Amino acid sequence: MIHPTAIVETGAVVHGSSRIGPYALIEAGAVIGPDCLIEGHSRIYGLTHLGQGNIVRHGATLGSTPQDLSYAPDKAKPLIIGDYNQFRENVNVSHGLKTDQGTRIGSHNYLMAFSHVGHDCQLGDHNLLANGATLAGHVELDHHVFLSGQVAVHQFCRVGAYAMVAGVSGVPQDVPPYVTADGHRARIVGLNTVGLRRNGFSQAQRRLIKAVYRLLFRSGLPLQVALDRAGAEFPAPETEEILAFIRASQRGVIRFAREAGQD
Repeated sequence: MIHPTAIVETGAVVHGSSRIGPYALIEAGAVIGPDCLIEGHSRIYGLTHLGQGNIVRHGATLGSTPQDLSYAPDKAKPLIIGDYNQFRENVNVSHGLKTDQGTRIGSHNYLMAFSHVGHDCQLGDHNLLANGATLAGHVELDHHVFLSGQVAVHQFCRVGAYAMVAGVSGVPQDVPPYVTADGHRARIVGLNTVGLRRNGFSQAQRRLIKAVYRLLFRSGLPLQVALDRAGAEFPAPETEEILAFIRASQRGVIRFAREAGQD
């Protein structure tokens, strides 16, 4: 199950059911769980732990040194990866540097070719990063997030569940749940209607989410007043998720794009 040209250093742990392709390098300290596929010319660095059923395509690098000028080997923290993720060609994921938990990726994520996850990022489950999407350090993705091609997310930003960011967008602040964002500096342009439908959200749920965002950002009320009113007027799990996300924001959240003719 290990190609004769692959290098598996002493101290690496590779489950017997996993396959290692030609010229792959598995460093000492790396842990490869069951049923994984590590294709040729991939490199798994020593602080990386992979769970079950992960696929690492040609040329991907997992657990590489953080791209941070303050990096020193004694500061290194792990990269922990869950189950059934796929890392396509030339994906790069850095190990942690500045937080004890390091970089963490959940399960069932799909990272397309040339996407990048910086140090100390935290990814939940069922997220998709299209080609060239880039997460700076300390970025948090909740779950069922879709980042289109060439999206760049600023360090310490958060992206809420079921959000979608359109291609070639820069994300300078937190993207709240359920929305679609677009623009050179991303702004909300509506709900992620397609994503919500695909994930079983009813028309009633989508209408409620839309009403909450209209109250929060279109009513002209101060945000704190609007948050309190939204919780009282639209009691629902979706409302609570939106309100909790916004209240926890440290960088602030993106707002709606200005409509044509609006000052």
